[in-house]
Formats: sequence, C-alpha cells, structure tokens
Amino acid sequence: MPEINEPYAPGTPCWVGLMAQDQTAAMEFYGRLFGWSGEVGPPEFGGYAVMEKDGRAVAGIGPAMAPEGQPEPPHVWTTYLASDDADTTARRITDAGGALLFGPDDVGTLGRMLVASDSTGAVFGVWGHRDFVGAGRVNEPGSVIWCDCNTRDLPAAAAFYHAALGLEARPMVEAPGEYLGLFTPAQPDRPVGGIGAMEQRFPPEVPAHWMTTFAVADLAATVATHTAGGGTVVVEPTSTPWGEMAGLVDPWGAHFGVMQPAG
Repeated sequence: MPEINEPYAPGTPCWVGLMAQDQTAAMEFYGRLFGWSGEVGPPEFGGYAVMEKDGRAVAGIGPAMAPEGQPEPPHVWTTYLASDDADTTARRITDAGGALLFGPDDVGTLGRMLVASDSTGAVFGVWGHRDFVGAGRVNEPGSVIWCDCNTRDLPAAAAFYHAALGLEARPMVEAPGEYLGLFTPAQPDRPVGGIGAMEQRFPPEVPAHWMTTFAVADLAATVATHTAGGGTVVVEPTSTPWGEMAGLVDPWGAHFGVMQPAG
C-alpha cells in the first residue's frame, strides 16, 4: 500500500536520506522535482529536514557534517534498511564482514540508527524504529519505489545481506541475468529490493553502492525539470518491465533514479 503506518519488516528499505552540501538549495531542488515540502529541523537533530509529500514523510535532507578532524561526508542518497534491534544488527553486520561507519546512535525517541558498508563496499544505513517507522508514503509519485545494491561481487553481497539482515537473494523472472531480488521472511513472494552485478552496467571506477529510485507521474516532465534546475541525465529514459526509467545526478553530484511505473 502507498501509505505506511506500521513498522517495516526487518531488512526492508524504510527510509532514504541525503546529507547535502547545500541543504537549503537541495530542499528547494527536490521540492520542485517531486512536489516535496519540508523545513529545516531543530538544532538537536542537526537541522535534519523530514521532507513530506501530501502530508506524509518520504525522505530526509540534512546538512553534510563531519566530526572534528574528519572529512565531510559525500553528497549521496543513503538507503536505510529496517531493523527491530539496531545493536543486534550492528553485530551481525561486522560478523558478516561489513564495517560500521557511524553508530549505532539514538535519534531522540524516534529510533536508533547506524551507517555501514557491506562486505563488498556498498554503504547503507540501518534504522531501528521506535516512535518513527520510516517513510509514510511509498510506491507512488514523489516517493521511493525501489532501492537496490550494485556490487562487483554478487555472491558475496547476497551472502552478506542474508547473514546481516535475514534477506534471501534469488533470481527474478522479470530481471534475467545477474540481478537478484531481495526477499524478507515476512514477504517471501514479493521482493523488497535487489542486488545487481555492476560489470556490464558501470565503468570500472564506480564503486559498489546502493541506489534510490523515486516514482514519478510523468518521466519526461521530471527529466525536464531536473535539467532546468541544473541536474544532469546519466541514463536516458529506458523501457523496463516495470516502466520507463532514467538515471539522474543532482547539481551537487548525488545519483538517483526516477521511474514512471507501467500501467
């Protein structure tokens, strides 16, 4: 369902966040692109803004900040996977060959979060929900419709996400080749995300990464708004079994996808 009110099943992408080089400009850019609204958050949360679509939380945009002496984090979209216990998930991540980059830390009473890299180098987050379960609107225009991991070691990534988050990776009829759907025990017949091999799709210098794709009502209009706002197109609109898709980069270098669903 497009509106979410209950906690996400563990392992499901439940939130996406951007740590922006220019928070205000990024909020304005994505507001125009997806019809989002939002305000800079309170100081105790570092000014992190929860962006909304039609009154429901869909994504976060915060200012890029780093601890003293550390480099500023990159301007990228981060996918957060749901967890019932962030600390247990943190231990499972390191046991599976991943690395913790930040946390786990409390975010007030909202939840407990961490950022990690998997055993192949792809960075992702984990959200241990409390008062806030994550995105309240998905799979409709202006909200997240898909998140997937792109890796140069498909078997290793599949083994990692099974060990760390209980996700089962298996082939999808709609995506032949080296692409696997990610399934939770709670939803064994419908994928919650995917893992794809990078060799045929990305230049060798591109590292493993998670990609966020947002649903849109009109792909051509979205691409036009994106380029008018200073963004670039890196994958021209392409037909897929799920709809028309394009790969975009915002004016500060963050990659993301947009899709006009079929039907």
